[in-house]
Amino acid sequence: MAKTRGSAGLPRGARMACVASVGLLMLCLLVVLSLAIGSKNLSATEVFHGLFAHDNSRESLIVWQLRFPRTTLALLVGASLGVAGVLMQALTRNPLADPGILGVNSGASLSVVLALTFFGVSSASGYIWFALIGSALASCFVYVLSLQRSRITEHSRLVLAGTALSATLGACTGIITMFNTDTFNSYRFWVIGSLADRGEQIPGQILPLVLLGLILAFITGPALNSLALGDEQAKALGTKMGLVRVLTLLAITLLCGSATAAAGPIGFVGLVVPHVLRLLIGINQRTLLLFSVIFGPLLVLSADILGRVVARPGELEVGIVTAFIGAPVLLGLLLRKRVL
Repeated sequence: MAKTRGSAGLPRGARMACVASVGLLMLCLLVVLSLAIGSKNLSATEVFHGLFAHDNSRESLIVWQLRFPRTTLALLVGASLGVAGVLMQALTRNPLADPGILGVNSGASLSVVLALTFFGVSSASGYIWFALIGSALASCFVYVLSLQRSRITEHSRLVLAGTALSATLGACTGIITMFNTDTFNSYRFWVIGSLADRGEQIPGQILPLVLLGLILAFITGPALNSLALGDEQAKALGTKMGLVRVLTLLAITLLCGSATAAAGPIGFVGLVVPHVLRLLIGINQRTLLLFSVIFGPLLVLSADILGRVVARPGELEVGIVTAFIGAPVLLGLLLRKRVL
């Protein structure tokens, strides 16, 4: 019986059901708050009227044109970064790994700067595709570098290659923005990480990519459990290591790349969410992937709503708030030996 009970004394199944129920309830509440809170607050009645009436009333225009796209984007970005964090930490077997370690953020950043500088792209719907291409190329290049022969393990090569490429691309981005004031002024609003003023069409543009990334992530879930045992034992269990790594990297690129392209680099979501979930539900990769679809959006929506409240009449970008929330949480988790 002890093996089936969690740290709180509940059977594992009941514990997971409880965590899922609380998470979904909180997520629904945050969605309503996200639709209600802004420069013009709406009551719950006004939110539901605007959501379901879908007419030309003030409430309907506020909900559908301003807050619904932003809330939807927060859900997609949160789910993408949460799942990508689980995949990245499982792939590298490093509990401190972040999706950006593959060079996704740096590749997307350089592509956005190039689009702003040389192609005259200025809208989010325009440079989102440049950011996606840049993140994909960076991830592929990191993977190719990690395949070179070395004495260190393959997942360690992946981390080192990603860190090296991120530093190089970051330097290139800094050089371009240093000598081009117009590019810097446009780039700084994207690079800070924000869900505001991204446009109504952005969620629809990244939705197919996010769905494909999630499908690939759930396909690789069982193999990631084998991978956690080590390369030799995973091979003994019949795991096709090369195929698993390629599919996992592709899923990370699609998820993190689309989220970064749409909202800019948002830190700590992919780092903190897997740690919190391990404390709540254990280390099974399949359940971690499933629950990160709930708790990733929880963190991003919480940060976005908090950013609207604490800096009235303006607001703090979600990337700033996640740093304030994520850093103390991560520090507290790291101080507990059982996390590592």
